[in-house]
Amino acid sequence: MANILQNLQSTVIAGFVLTLVMIAIVFGIHAEGLGLDTAWWMFLFRWFHVLSGVMWIGLLWYFNFVQIPNMAKIPDEQKPAIGKVIAPAALWWFRWGAMATIVTGLILAGLNNYLVEALLLGFVDGVAKHTAIGIGMWLGTIMWFNVWFVIWPNQKKALGMVDADADSKAKAARTAMLFSRTNTLLSIPMLYAMVSAQNLF
Repeated sequence: MANILQNLQSTVIAGFVLTLVMIAIVFGIHAEGLGLDTAWWMFLFRWFHVLSGVMWIGLLWYFNFVQIPNMAKIPDEQKPAIGKVIAPAALWWFRWGAMATIVTGLILAGLNNYLVEALLLGFVDGVAKHTAIGIGMWLGTIMWFNVWFVIWPNQKKALGMVDADADSKAKAARTAMLFSRTNTLLSIPMLYAMVSAQNLF
């Protein structure tokens, strides 16, 4: 077991294998939950949507609750470890988590036959669930846009991944931080909208 846990790839693969074992046990006992029909595909994409969303928002909150507030406490000689190793790796998972979340969310909305209604915020059909999920989808889309087209380009400058002078780096770091904070702010109502659409309406 220690060999599996010492390697992240092995750990993740083991997590998926354990999930398959759990599915087999439930299906074996109850002969339900593995119909491979439309409902099953909707569930599968919802699961992928949640997995990728946990990666994305988890890293967003890591940046805002852990890394940014504590950077001033890190001695200058240790900061390159964050800027050259930790931050670039975290930003890779951050932006691809955002991409996977939005793609699986759009697929899920399409499979559930409410994509257009949600994007139009329920104004066409007057369904509260479509308004709630639509607000969540638009907030998530704004957040995704911020990740790919504001935070990431500015982080590349701030971290020295692209050439920039000291003033440009400082300005880029501040812009990335402010848009990251914007996404943190938006994540709270976005998560409420998503969960309420599934449970209140």
